[in-house]
Amino acid sequence: MRYFATICIAAYAGMAGAGGLNSLEVFVKTVNTGRADFTQVVTAPAKDGQAPRAKTSSGTFEFARPDRFKFVYKKPFEQSIVADGQTLWLYDVDLNQVTARQQSKVLGSTPAALIAAAPDLRALQADFMLVDAPEQDGLQWVTATPKAKDGQLQTVRVGFRDAAAAPGSTLEVLEILDSFGQRSVMTFKQFQANPALPGSSFQFKTPAGADVIRQ
Repeated sequence: MRYFATICIAAYAGMAGAGGLNSLEVFVKTVNTGRADFTQVVTAPAKDGQAPRAKTSSGTFEFARPDRFKFVYKKPFEQSIVADGQTLWLYDVDLNQVTARQQSKVLGSTPAALIAAAPDLRALQADFMLVDAPEQDGLQWVTATPKAKDGQLQTVRVGFRDAAAAPGSTLEVLEILDSFGQRSVMTFKQFQANPALPGSSFQFKTPAGADVIRQ
């Protein structure tokens, strides 16, 4: 799937502190549901003297802790990623193909799990180190570095609007750098904290005629 790897690729761990860590803790504790628009820019490293190649996509994001979320990519390709609490569904409209995976096996320690499912920071300590990063662009930042040396991830940065300037921490940016030098930046706009989201928002119905692959 085109963007699944850039979303579900990393985990976080650490203890709360000042700055970004505090904003992360406030976000996890106080934002139980959320909704936002997003733009994602994936930039591949330059090759043979050529300029880096960037691909931009956009869509909507919703989540309900502890285990449900939905990314709907609208441009340039239609794609849905839905976690209903049991199964992670990936639907590629162009291919008319659905991939179904057991959620507990693929989302235990990922950025998607962090922003949409983590109940507290203590649950995120096993795999990654979290540290405060310098304030930038008016945001509080957390940098995550994996403890494992054989993964696909180098670092992750998460940017929050200052909790003191808003009712709770507002998720603004998720940056992922993988071991191949590919950088993915997901920017969230019009973020709504704790909207009323019906359970049906996270129910996936297989489209008629779609091929279903279960892994």
